[in-house]
Amino acid sequence: MLLNSLFLLLIIGVFGLIIIPAEYRLLLRQFSLFITALVFILSLFLWLGFDQSTSKFQFVVNNLWLPVSNINLVLGIDGISLFFLLLTTLIFPLCLLASWTFEKGNLKIYLISFLSMELVLLLVFTSLDLLFFYIFFEAVLIPMFLVIGIYGSRQRKIRAAYMFFLYTLFGSLFMLIGVVYIYLSVGSTSYEILSITKFSNYNQRWLWLAFFASFAAKVPMLPVHIWLPEAHVEAPTAGSVILAGILLKLGSYGFLRFSLGLFPQACLYFTPFVFSLSVLGIVYTSLTAIRQTDLKRLIAYTSVAHMNLVMVGLFSGTVIGVEAAILQSLSHGFVSSALFLIIGVLYDRWHTRGVNYYGGLTHTMPIFIIIFLFFTMANLGLPGTSSFVGEFLLLVSAFDANTTACFFASTSMIFGGVYSLWLFNRIAYGNIKLIGCDLNYREFVIFVPLLVGTVFMGLYPNIFFSAMHASVSNLVWIDRWV
Repeated sequence: MLLNSLFLLLIIGVFGLIIIPAEYRLLLRQFSLFITALVFILSLFLWLGFDQSTSKFQFVVNNLWLPVSNINLVLGIDGISLFFLLLTTLIFPLCLLASWTFEKGNLKIYLISFLSMELVLLLVFTSLDLLFFYIFFEAVLIPMFLVIGIYGSRQRKIRAAYMFFLYTLFGSLFMLIGVVYIYLSVGSTSYEILSITKFSNYNQRWLWLAFFASFAAKVPMLPVHIWLPEAHVEAPTAGSVILAGILLKLGSYGFLRFSLGLFPQACLYFTPFVFSLSVLGIVYTSLTAIRQTDLKRLIAYTSVAHMNLVMVGLFSGTVIGVEAAILQSLSHGFVSSALFLIIGVLYDRWHTRGVNYYGGLTHTMPIFIIIFLFFTMANLGLPGTSSFVGEFLLLVSAFDANTTACFFASTSMIFGGVYSLWLFNRIAYGNIKLIGCDLNYREFVIFVPLLVGTVFMGLYPNIFFSAMHASVSNLVWIDRWV
């Protein structure tokens, strides 16, 4: 019932926005913020009522759809999906607060797109039926396509929207073929049934590749990462936050839930392939980030590097490696969201994202610079922040699995120091190039939950590990990997 109430609230929110006249702009903002904030508060009760001692799915909702064909909309959460759901419900109200002064285009369509996106994302993270997962997985493209294509900041926004749509849709067509094959061979798309179904090694390998084509484009991994920097640069601030904070997690969540959950032998077989692509992605995108002069493009390339590091942890084949990868995904959701919001603060004041236009902001925006410094340190894995815990445990697990891959993956910490400190130095110090006011109360409030979450996760990671341990242990038990 509690899980259903989240979806019901968002559906009410969407229809409420449709009913409210477009000229009542303040009411539209207040209503959408109220709905998303209420959804976040209710989602916290899922965590409070979550039983950490079992790997079984909890708060399960079974909605009959096509019982004759054994296809039903089954929703539920476990220790893996719980925190992805909480991350989603937290980020959306912050995005709406960040869009409070957004005046471009039709505000009603803009807000409807965001509430629809949150609804579909929650359905993705809670879906326990493979067919419905695929439907919701693809449905996310539509509202984000509208946000980038209609409300983007430059003339290339249409091109960026189509790149985002086509790159991710094309890979998912292979996944659809795999879903149809699984249904025809097993007679069901229920995750709980499929998880106890043993596919032959041959079937596992080609099905793994079919799913890989879809999830790799979402992570994204090389060479299908080109759409991400373009989409980030053209999207409005809130769109970039959703892209980096949540949408990139769809790829890692898909690998975790379905590739590792349904095709364990194929995962073991393709681990060297994943390690090679991930390491190449980490080094290439980190080096590319160093030479960027556009603030959003720089952070976009760092996001690719961090998510490829997560992939190394997911395929380490150990419980602690997978748990560290999940924690690193959540950490990236906090830190990257904050960095894009920081860029949004600058863009709102001066309408430029060129690094060369900024300098000396320490003198005119001290509170902003303190927050910027904190998230810069978190981005490069400072001890005491969430990134440090995730990266350290992830690399320890990767060292046991493949020392060479671990060595090259660890270069992300060195490169991270280079591009993070270079960017902070250019903006914070030097001659004063632009004069503007410091953070206002609304902007400060946006950063507080992200700052608290980053520190809390860094100091008390065991709270998160204990909730996900039973589910991860059930997913990565040794007999599945030999």
